[in-house]
Amino acid sequence: MSPATQQRLREAMKRLFDRQPIHTDGKLTKNNLWREAEVSRATMNRAADILAEWDARVADSLAGAVASHRGEELDDLRSSLEASRRRCRQLQDQVDAAATVIAALAAENATLRRQALNTSAVVVPLQQRSTVRA
Repeated sequence: MSPATQQRLREAMKRLFDRQPIHTDGKLTKNNLWREAEVSRATMNRAADILAEWDARVADSLAGAVASHRGEELDDLRSSLEASRRRCRQLQDQVDAAATVIAALAAENATLRRQALNTSAVVVPLQQRSTVRA
């Protein structure tokens, strides 16, 4: 890699960390580094020493702390989402079980109603015994 290209990358890095970008939105990303330096991504990737310096400076910067915090927050949110999905599956299983029981009870109720309609509605009185004893 030519010294001129290395110089362009270092100047671009300085502009990004000084919050004075010319060609990008100023976010501290490697994507912005190669764009700010106006070199190709492959050229930037060949500059291992500059990328190591970039990674170290980003990790020490406020943006690095924010990114780290964001990563932790995302991990927490992913865990929460997984727990919510697990709870949702449990509740859905309960709903499915309740629906099965309700369907069985409805079928049994319909059967009992049909049986009640088919039986004689005549009330037959039982003979009364005389309660008088001699």
